[in-house]
Amino acid sequence: MIRSLPVTRRYTWLYRAYIAAFLVYLFAPLVTTSVLAFNDSLFPALPWAGGTLDWFFGSGPERVGFFHDAQLLNGLAVSFRVAALVAVLSVTVGTATAMLFAQESFPFKNALYFLMLAPLVIPGVILGVSILSAANAMGLYLEDHWGIELELVQPGLPLVVLGQFSFIATLATLIILARLRKFDPALEEAALNLGANRFTIVRRILLPFLRPALIGATVVSFLMSFENFNTTLFLVGSKATFPVTLYLQVRDGSTPVINAASLVLLAGTGILAILNLLLSRRRQD
Repeated sequence: MIRSLPVTRRYTWLYRAYIAAFLVYLFAPLVTTSVLAFNDSLFPALPWAGGTLDWFFGSGPERVGFFHDAQLLNGLAVSFRVAALVAVLSVTVGTATAMLFAQESFPFKNALYFLMLAPLVIPGVILGVSILSAANAMGLYLEDHWGIELELVQPGLPLVVLGQFSFIATLATLIILARLRKFDPALEEAALNLGANRFTIVRRILLPFLRPALIGATVVSFLMSFENFNTTLFLVGSKATFPVTLYLQVRDGSTPVINAASLVLLAGTGILAILNLLLSRRRQD
């Protein structure tokens, strides 16, 4: 729409109605989940039976709140560990990969670039099943032919980290690559003329230039890993991540502690996103 052109009242009404409907569709489930976290009922649904904080701080035996639920807290700790490892691996490999595509020329560069993007278009379920099948086949081969039991290829946290890393590293690469393409190669040439080596250029010039993208890629990688469910469900072992733990409790029938856990998670990710936005604006200023 060209803002300088006149618009009819009907168009304005339809436009505002569309925006309102979109916002309701987007936020209504989140608001409902947040409100039901305080519902004084044994069921995570309406009708409203009064307000309570038992689903956050209750210690049982009939009502065990989120902060006293050992299963949920263990899942939360596992998700933090996995997300931290995935974020570090993804940003490290993503930085090297971005430098490769932005600064080097080699045969089949475009083909390798499109191959790197492949995990983003593969459904998470298929990706999880494929990684699990490949890991099982490798584990059976090592055990049958070499007598080696490798924990890395068995369902568990190492396989979850590798499975999430397989596609989150691509996201980190794209974020860093977008920033790296704005880098002026003349800065490197000037540093080389002044006697700097390649390591010094990367440490003193390139990495400070990439700092906003590195922070953004770290936050995105952490959040993508923390909330991942489809791929993780097929690779997880005895120690389930937070989303998988929530799924298991909902499947078996749960209390409004699920709503409380969802509200805590929403608040945590929202605060992290706002802090990242504020830091980005401060760096731009």
